[in-house]
Amino acid sequence: MIILGLETSCDDTAAAVLAGRDLRSSVVSSQDAVHGPYGGIVPELASRHHLANILAVIHAALDKAVTAIEEVEGIAVTCGPGLVGSLLVGLSAAKGIAFARGIPLVGVNHLEGHLLAIFLERQIEFPYVALLVSGGHTSLYLAEGPGQYRRIGATRDDAAGEAFDKAAKMLGLGFPGGRVIDQLARGGDPTAIRFPRARVRGSKYEFSFSGLKTALREFLRREHGVEMTAASGALRNVIPERLLCDIAASFQEAVVDMLVTPTLGVAEALGVSQIVVSGGVSANSRLRARMEEDARRRDLTVAFPSPRFCTDNAAMIAYAGARRLERGERDDLSLNAVASLPL
Repeated sequence: MIILGLETSCDDTAAAVLAGRDLRSSVVSSQDAVHGPYGGIVPELASRHHLANILAVIHAALDKAVTAIEEVEGIAVTCGPGLVGSLLVGLSAAKGIAFARGIPLVGVNHLEGHLLAIFLERQIEFPYVALLVSGGHTSLYLAEGPGQYRRIGATRDDAAGEAFDKAAKMLGLGFPGGRVIDQLARGGDPTAIRFPRARVRGSKYEFSFSGLKTALREFLRREHGVEMTAASGALRNVIPERLLCDIAASFQEAVVDMLVTPTLGVAEALGVSQIVVSGGVSANSRLRARMEEDARRRDLTVAFPSPRFCTDNAAMIAYAGARRLERGERDDLSLNAVASLPL
């Protein structure tokens, strides 16, 4: 089948065309410039920009795929989790096309899209341990087969990507924060500052990043006399670039430690040798290096999607939707957006 995939769960408007296992196109329209001045995603602005962009992005994906809308045989669309206003834009477009063309519609969980994104580039064997790490999610799953996922652990508070964004805001580095912290950290010493590594009492496979953010705030207040408020964030002009790099490297190393240790631990505990790391934060260069190095020492293998399939995209939604359509799954036009949709 030729599948049109749509993804509007947060701030990226995306469309993709998948024909069988052949990805014909994947188009993503970013809103980074829209939300940058606010240091984070503004839901109302996100949904309004999806409305303005969705049709142009769909046309761009079809044009790039050299595929007419009349050739599309099925629609896969993200129905949750995410920002409900953003989700409704993609759902409305998908329902309109499905109704007008009389073709099947299937809703896809955004998290499943990330868990299966690796299959856009390579085939791996089930079962595997999946670390899904992004701006909105940090979770560990056991993927036992297509559509068969068991959650092992998740964050108790912030997601890792959110921690990066808020740290970057404290340091005056802009938005999105993960990318700029990764770049700065390459010139810094990850051992310069010993930030805490949180462990959740009673669970070896849960995450917590709120204490790490507090530790960064207290370090800045104690060492530099900076009281972090909603209006602060000009530190890049206050402290030397070298020290800023050390702070970024040390903060990043703490986040990476807290991601790598539970992931490898759960793989060994379950006797699963294959790990897949996906989501926006999986593009982080230090996380990739550490995960591969530490996994190799334990005779485990790790796979990462290419960076373009780590961040939100419609190709992964098209792939996950295609597998659901193959199994005979369909949704009707009553399909609704669910902001906290579980996997």
